[in-house]
This record gives sequence, structure tokens and C-alpha cells, in this order.
Amino acid sequence: MNPLGWLPYRRIRVRGPSMAPTLKDGDVVLARNRRNPRSGDVAVVTWVARPGQLSIKRVAGGDAGGWHVEGDNANASTDSRELGPALVHGVVVARLWPHPRLLSSR
Repeated sequence: MNPLGWLPYRRIRVRGPSMAPTLKDGDVVLARNRRNPRSGDVAVVTWVARPGQLSIKRVAGGDAGGWHVEGDNANASTDSRELGPALVHGVVVARLWPHPRLLSSR
């Protein structure tokens, strides 16, 4: 089962500084469930080593082993550089709060 559930969209509160300055701790985002990511997208991911923990990271690329994702704030991010390939469960399409805006690939 997808950790984002069965609905097409899910609201998620960002925790931690790993995606600053794009997203900050406490921001609320809207993720599209089961959307195929492209390089540059902000995605909701898990890792085999941390299956119950959802993380929000930027997609750097993908291959047969999974997706390489990194936080925008490299000094405050635990990501594919340490944990290996990630499983992508959805793509963040917008920040809802505090300053609503669509998110697009870099």
C-alpha cells in the first residue's frame, strides 16, 4: 500500500530544514499521489532503511535501482547520499501554507 493512501492528493506538513529555502519547517504542501517524478521535482519518498518515515526531497535522477533524491539544504539533509535509492510515492505540486504557490521543477 502507498503510504500516501488512496486519495489522489494529500496534505503534508514539512518537518526540518532539509528543503530550505524552497520549503521550511512547518510549511504545508499538497502532494499528488502516484505521479511519476521528473528530475527536479520535489517528491515524497521513503527508503528501505526507513520504511515508515516519509521525507520530502528533490529528485536528482532515477535508474532501475530507484530514485536518487537530495535535500535542497545539503548541510541539513539525510538523503540518497547516505541512504541510497529512494522509493517515490508522490510529487509535491504546491505549497498551501504559509505562502501558497505552485512548485515546479528547477
